[in-house]
Amino acid sequence: MAKRLFDLVVSASALLLLAPLLALLALWIKLDSAGPVLYRQQRVGRHGVPFEIHKFRTMSDGAGGLPLTVGADARITRAGAWLRRTRLDELPQLVDVLRGRMSLVGPRPEVPRYVAHYPAALRERALAVRPGITDPSSLEFLDEAVLLERAADPEREYIERILPRKLQRAADYADHASLATDLAVIWRTVRLLWGRR
Repeated sequence: MAKRLFDLVVSASALLLLAPLLALLALWIKLDSAGPVLYRQQRVGRHGVPFEIHKFRTMSDGAGGLPLTVGADARITRAGAWLRRTRLDELPQLVDVLRGRMSLVGPRPEVPRYVAHYPAALRERALAVRPGITDPSSLEFLDEAVLLERAADPEREYIERILPRKLQRAADYADHASLATDLAVIWRTVRLLWGRR
């Protein structure tokens, strides 16, 4: 209950305070490349229920390919490269938090394609809580695109090496989640992203 109340207060306050920044970012995206400002994608949420996540669009409109970013992906726009580096492309997810589909802190929601690879032993634990904007595994793999670029088969590398570590981290988080651990993750996130600004 305390976690949900915290999510509501912080997400609502952040959306109000960041409204001018959100408007400027939206304008930049619109001027930088053709297409919508927001990108929507189906992800798997709490208890395996699918939902639509919102992000600022960072790739060319209609870009296909794998749901993974590998190195200096040619699909990424000029504005998108900076938004991804600073993680400001995630800000629209504050609306998803407000609507109760996500939390500020929780396992990053995965696409169905990769949730299909979750082993049964960890799937239920990892999906027991609301997915989040940030979590310990997303901080550990802050430079995931660089790691995938070095792999001969990026998707296989993701499924066989990165995804199991993310999933274990997600399960551990779900087992021990508290407001105190969330505050610690938020603080680490701010420190890391401030250093990348």
